[in-house]
Amino acid sequence: MKRWLVFILLCCACTGALSRQAVIKRIRTWSGPEHTRVVLDLTRAVDYRVFTLSNPSRAVLDIQSAALTHGLLEATELVGVLAEVRAAVRNDSDLRVVFDLTQPVRLNTFLVEPNTTYGNRLVVDLEKAQGPGDPVMKLIQQPRELVIAIDAGHGGVDPGAIGAQGTYEKTVTLAIAKKLAELVSARPGMRAVLTRTGDYYVGLRERTELASKAHADLFISIHADAIADGWAEGASVYVLSRNGASTEAARLLAQRENSAGRIGGVSLEDKNDLLRSVLVDLSRAYTIESSTHLAQSMLEALANVGELHKSSVERAAFVVLKSLDMPSVLIESAFISNPVEEDRLRSSNYQWQLARALEHGISGYIEDFMPGIELANTHEYVVRRGDTLSAIAQQYSVSVKQLRKANDLSGDVIVVGSRLVIP
Repeated sequence: MKRWLVFILLCCACTGALSRQAVIKRIRTWSGPEHTRVVLDLTRAVDYRVFTLSNPSRAVLDIQSAALTHGLLEATELVGVLAEVRAAVRNDSDLRVVFDLTQPVRLNTFLVEPNTTYGNRLVVDLEKAQGPGDPVMKLIQQPRELVIAIDAGHGGVDPGAIGAQGTYEKTVTLAIAKKLAELVSARPGMRAVLTRTGDYYVGLRERTELASKAHADLFISIHADAIADGWAEGASVYVLSRNGASTEAARLLAQRENSAGRIGGVSLEDKNDLLRSVLVDLSRAYTIESSTHLAQSMLEALANVGELHKSSVERAAFVVLKSLDMPSVLIESAFISNPVEEDRLRSSNYQWQLARALEHGISGYIEDFMPGIELANTHEYVVRRGDTLSAIAQQYSVSVKQLRKANDLSGDVIVVGSRLVIP
């Protein structure tokens, strides 16, 4: 009797474990000129990891506690770079899916939450990795620059918050934005675009539209916080809340007659309701996940400059974050309402420290989450009237000796218009 009881309990435990497994109900594939997309329809969200192998080319997807619907692999359509799809159980409950490929790829993956049409989905984009010998690559003399849109908060008739000493937020944000733009544009492979270059008003929607027109890859909005408690301190980094993203998605889907409704440069005007919904839904999920990674990188860099108001990424429905096809973050650089931090924000030296931290955050994100994009480890600085070698060294936190060595200088004489390599 006891043996039967133990057997029944074991069976129940096994059944419970199986019921907790995510089930891949369907695998959908689609191929375009630059990438092949694989969408796995799941019964619940999952934890996963992906990596590639070479000789032969394969992409490997490991999913924790997951199983396949019977006959699913045989029914998967092999398109684009997909040569075969295989799967095996690992550690009793985990699932490994192997995509045999016709050529090397770069991986881009993200999870999508359920909507009215689909449940949980895991999207795997297999982007063609073209080598230097590829005929397409031979036609390209220079890789496309990464465009970083930098948004100085407020401006013109909108001063933003005002510190006790009369410091305007709009003045501080523009100063930091210009310094960040200089650092970004000095980095080979990156180019900065400012949403405003002077003290004038730019509408909130117009700011993201300017970034989109410039084909920006990232959007960074700079602000200075204020609160009734004058002693609140530290920097914060925000991304778009899921509620804000859902509202923006609904707005885009409602623009049936408006050809300006676009996702990733693709017009939504000529798409049917289902396709429009899928395009917006996938883009929303990818952008929020990418924005969160960018924000975390920014937060870690800012921690090296001063206090953090919150040690984790925050979420809000800021209008300037509502682009669904561009990773976007909003930086509250410090509290202008705090007398100590207001003093710091007024300092050009502290503005440079903040700008350098933000540039490091951008570079860290690119290195970790934009595979295939290689940034040089140096900056270039164009010498301007009044510059000295020691001042430039201080600005970039390097020694004069390092500057001389990197630029083969025997002394401290520099020429206006010449370019210095910043090691």
